[in-house]
Amino acid sequence: MTGRVYISGTADTKAEELRYLKEILTDRRVAACIVDVSTGGVPHAADITAAEVAMFHPEGIGAVFCGDRGRAITGMSLALTRFLAGRDDLAGVLAIGGSGGTALVAPALQALPVGMPKLVVSTVASGNVAPYVGESDIGMVYSVVDMQGLNRISRMVLANAANAMAGMVRNEPAPRDDGRPSVGITMFGVTTPCVARMAEALKSRFECLVFHATGAGGRSMERLIDQGLIRGVLDITTTEFCDYVAGGIFACGEERLDAVIRTGVPYVGSCGGLDMVNFGARTTVPDRYRGRVLVEHNPFITLMRTSADECAAMGRMISGKLNRCRGEVRFFYPEGGFSLLDQPGGPFYDPQADATFLETLSAVLEETPRRRLIRLPYALNDPAFADAMTHEFETIFEENRDYAGYSTQ
Repeated sequence: MTGRVYISGTADTKAEELRYLKEILTDRRVAACIVDVSTGGVPHAADITAAEVAMFHPEGIGAVFCGDRGRAITGMSLALTRFLAGRDDLAGVLAIGGSGGTALVAPALQALPVGMPKLVVSTVASGNVAPYVGESDIGMVYSVVDMQGLNRISRMVLANAANAMAGMVRNEPAPRDDGRPSVGITMFGVTTPCVARMAEALKSRFECLVFHATGAGGRSMERLIDQGLIRGVLDITTTEFCDYVAGGIFACGEERLDAVIRTGVPYVGSCGGLDMVNFGARTTVPDRYRGRVLVEHNPFITLMRTSADECAAMGRMISGKLNRCRGEVRFFYPEGGFSLLDQPGGPFYDPQADATFLETLSAVLEETPRRRLIRLPYALNDPAFADAMTHEFETIFEENRDYAGYSTQ
């Protein structure tokens, strides 16, 4: 391996644990250094001191050592992000922390490239880790006990984390680039037949990266679009908009599709999953929705059929975004239904609600030769529908193959 592992934590409270991690990595012949991210302004023993990190804050060291804990954590987090971004010997990051320490290091790790080994041992890793992981590939390890000195439990957990990091940095897989451009595809269980058929048809010419449309999946895809790693989009499953409109658990944010707008990548979208909002177990469905059509997808997920008003709201949102796209855009409307549940005899079959989405989308979408709405008399999962989208995507990609260095060779 080349480079070294940066072990990050607050040396004022976790010096013993930080040293222990470095000892294990060193024993495994992995170069490592301790990075102190304490915010109290008092020097502590570390390979890289808190003051050295704090100097990377754009407003200087005083913006970190300010005497206010909340502002100090935010300031050190920004400084650490900028500090790590400038390391040319960074092989991986192993961080430890409680709730405050985890909140401090998480943004810095999220900013690192996908594939860079990053692991956090945290007291909050057994709960909702979405705010800490975001759309990155951060690994979270629950500490089991609080990190206040070493003991028989913390030694085992920390040793496992250090050994895992050693394995990652010493056995980094060689990147494989066979020349195929990568395309991002969004999928849900109820759109799998469509996506599977498209991926099979495209795989000889494209590397298909399929993203689970759970909010985080859409954000991950758009991050890779911004990084230039995804050169075309098949946004088959736009269901994240449903949860955004109705308050579901897999919601996108207002920034959904902004990466497509910024980059101008070729885009083919559709209505996959626009018939459903996701909630947790049935008991978690808000009272205001208890009279709606609900389907228990599994013991942990309850689906709710979107209403006509919600479909209209999504039509306005999606068309408004597509109007701002400067690249090739095709949006396919499946007249036979949006998912496996939205078909004749299915629990979410509601042609009127679906039609409301189409009416709103059509009214707002500004069609041009490069931005078109295509209606087809098929359900989303019909093979003919998948084939039509596949053909259109291949056509517009070929026409734009020289854009931003794209190549289909």
